[in-house]
Amino acid sequence: MANQQAQERTEKATPRKIQEARRLGQVAKSADLNSALILLFIAFFLLITKEFYLNSLGRFLTGFLAQFLGAKASVFDLLSTFQGLFFQVFLLFLPFLIIPLVVALGANLLQVGFLFAPGALVPKMERLNPVSGLQRMFSLRGLVELTKTIFKIVVVGGITYFLIKNQLPSLVRIFYCSSAGSALAIINFGANILLYGGLAYLTLSAADYFYQRYEYQKSIRMTKQEIKEELRQTEGDPLVKAQMRRRQRQIALNRIQQEVPRATVVITNPVHLAVALQYKEQEMEAPKVSAKGAGELAGQIKKIAQESNVPIVEHKELARFLYYQVEVTEKIPVVLYQVVAEILAHVYRLKEKAVGS
Repeated sequence: MANQQAQERTEKATPRKIQEARRLGQVAKSADLNSALILLFIAFFLLITKEFYLNSLGRFLTGFLAQFLGAKASVFDLLSTFQGLFFQVFLLFLPFLIIPLVVALGANLLQVGFLFAPGALVPKMERLNPVSGLQRMFSLRGLVELTKTIFKIVVVGGITYFLIKNQLPSLVRIFYCSSAGSALAIINFGANILLYGGLAYLTLSAADYFYQRYEYQKSIRMTKQEIKEELRQTEGDPLVKAQMRRRQRQIALNRIQQEVPRATVVITNPVHLAVALQYKEQEMEAPKVSAKGAGELAGQIKKIAQESNVPIVEHKELARFLYYQVEVTEKIPVVLYQVVAEILAHVYRLKEKAVGS
């Protein structure tokens, strides 16, 4: 039972796992969001530039007829004419090639950021396995994708139907309008279909994006055993680390037992920190930190100081500064000379009184 629970993927993916998944191209994104944004941008582009395109199209058709009818029967002349016309058509429709490319790149950057995943290009044999393909097709995820596709067709198709139904009288009247008026009406109608269909599609794709994020986070979940293995690889074996901490604590305790009895004074926080200072007037230029500790080690320093008759002075600010800013065996900085000198003078006076009494 315990082994089964350890193998269940119930833990959130670690940053390292997420990075590894990105390296393999596994990210949360919705392809529908790209398509919806492309439809919307093309719709806006058509609505903004429709008059320009009508004028350009009119000039193109006029030029085409003039060049075609006025061209000589030479094959080379006809080819030259068609090359020029083809270039004009290419320039007219170039925005409809650039817009989808730019929007798709922007949508991908918006969803997953910059991602270079060569691991996603490595072929996987299971993708070629027909049995695996059938399993994916009839899996819960396959059923969800099928439902999404049917829903998108129904929604976008329904919007298109209602638009055609509501604008049917206007569409019938285009047969009685001029060529420019008919073309403008057709462009307006097509742009409206793209616009309203794109807005509906965008709503569906936003929901799909959050669903894809849920599925992605679910797919990269880890077992408790995998978490332990990753911690062992990145931070080392917990048992070894525990042994190192015990060893470091023993070394610190040995130093405390050796240095505190020889200290001149112990400065305390008063509860959490304790710093032992040693000063020999004839041998040292300035006092030095001979031992320090926090928590239990601070308690050990105070206990040893009491047993060794080393004075203990409570000074919160000084204790914190010495503990965090001055290492063991280092001399105190010049800025502390005055306050430490006052404490040492007080300690010496206490010793003189004790000797005199």
